[in-house]
Order: sequence, then C-alpha cells, then structure tokens
Amino acid sequence: MSQHEHYIAKLAEGSVMPTFQCGHCGSILPKGRIFPNDGDNRQNLACHTIGLCAADDCGAVNSMDDAIRQLEQQNQDQQAAG
Repeated sequence: MSQHEHYIAKLAEGSVMPTFQCGHCGSILPKGRIFPNDGDNRQNLACHTIGLCAADDCGAVNSMDDAIRQLEQQNQDQQAAG
C-alpha cells in the first residue's frame, strides 16, 4: 500500500480569473478536477474540497479549503470597496 502526500492548493496572485495552483508543482488545477469531499474523506484527506493535479509528472492531491477561503475573502473585500 502506497502512502500519498497531500498538499495545500494556492490561489494564484494577480490573476484576472480565479485560478488555483497545485501546492506541489504550481500547475493550474483544472475546474474539472476539483471535487467536494462530501464527508467521504477521499484520499484520506480531511477537508471540504479536494483538487487533483493534472500535470503528468505530479498528480498530487490538494486540499482546496484555504485557497477557496482566500478567494471568498477577496470577493468580500471587493464588494466592501464598492
């Protein structure tokens, strides 16, 4: 049985469109590879949302929670600024 390492996804800075990056290799995490965890504890990772890196030489499992929180905070800040 192999043990998988888990990483923390990042929100790309200065991007016009919200873009999430793999916490391991920095590749863009495609929307189609971001999934709700639905309490299933997929990949043995306790978080609400996971992102799977699509890079051929990576394939890391990322927790998306911090990056999503950061995006939500940016959206709130923009709305407050008017």
